[in-house]
Amino acid sequence: MALIVQKFGGTSVGDIEKIKHVATIAKAAHDAGNKVVVVVSAMAGETNKLVDFCSALMDPPDPREYDMVVSTGEQVTIGLLAMALKVMGVEAVSLLGSQVPIRTDDVHIKARIQKIEGGKIRRNLKANRIVIIPGFQGINARGDVTTLGRGGSDTSAVAVAAALKADVCEIYTDVEGIFTADPNVVIDARKISRISYDEMLEMASQGAKVLQIRSVEFAKKYNVPLHVRSTFTGAEGTWVTKEDEEMENVVVSGVTCDKNEAKISILRVPDKPGIAAKIFGPIAEANINVDMIIQNISIDGFTDLTFTVTRTDLTQALEIVRRVAEKIGAKDVLTEEKVAKVAVIGTGMRSHSGIASKMFKALAKEGINIMMISTSEIKVSCIIERKYSELAVRVLHDAFDLGTETV
Repeated sequence: MALIVQKFGGTSVGDIEKIKHVATIAKAAHDAGNKVVVVVSAMAGETNKLVDFCSALMDPPDPREYDMVVSTGEQVTIGLLAMALKVMGVEAVSLLGSQVPIRTDDVHIKARIQKIEGGKIRRNLKANRIVIIPGFQGINARGDVTTLGRGGSDTSAVAVAAALKADVCEIYTDVEGIFTADPNVVIDARKISRISYDEMLEMASQGAKVLQIRSVEFAKKYNVPLHVRSTFTGAEGTWVTKEDEEMENVVVSGVTCDKNEAKISILRVPDKPGIAAKIFGPIAEANINVDMIIQNISIDGFTDLTFTVTRTDLTQALEIVRRVAEKIGAKDVLTEEKVAKVAVIGTGMRSHSGIASKMFKALAKEGINIMMISTSEIKVSCIIERKYSELAVRVLHDAFDLGTETV
């Protein structure tokens, strides 16, 4: 008997028939003698509709009230799934994030989980019930509803699995696992059978949409095995686990692309100690993540500073940067939205040279200009024009023979 946490995304619970299908999956695991906790997203399209309601009344919406509204999508799904299971003769109970409780910090819209109290879940599991929990939502110290940011249901599921010391966290989605590239872009993209936490972290941060990055961070920290698989087929998916020798033999595991990127440049910045802190401090305080940063050579005591943020954070970031630029006496602030980030990722890059060179040559051969470059032990990523993003992915996938190599 195992303790299994199953997470189902919005496309998996998109209508009543799909919710019934999800119920059969949870029931099968329960009937096999396992303890089962299910974490669900809102029905496909529901959160977008609720976000639009908020924006129609207030732009930007009040963060506390925004969380109150958008968190309701998951509440609907947990109740419907509980009823579907009961009709099948399975004891089930739905619990809101506040009833578990899933405790978070005070940051609305992008809250972070601080603690999950598992007593209520364990009591219901002991009573042989399937426990159904909403993803994406929690409660802060003041008793206010909070949300974890878009894609936060993955994080909820892995955090619950970690808190309960579950044997596995199964992430059910509309694809069969993690692929060497987006199958919608690369026809011969291959499913990866096993991938390390570190590789998955890089893939998630570089644009792979299958798993949310914070969920992988949780999984790695608490050593929770993840099994990414399809809701609609019985096929084995991709296991995300600790790195092993076999994984290290694969030089490049995948190519990713993120079109949700924007570039901000601050021109003629005074080049002296403390300036970078004055720029990036307020951005961090606004909970905006900065990705790549490039600073040019200082000329006559001034330099240009360029960095990237997500396009969804661009408006807020620009407001902050323009205020700071005026205070520090910078000349101007420029922005570019028509960019994308492509990356090659693999643990084998630690012990193999020439990966960056091969990547740059492949892009150059197609006339794709590189604007910015960032590297880590297991990743090389580049900012390019967005119109070339899909071509770049296909070119790099071919350059590293990912369509034919067994991964």
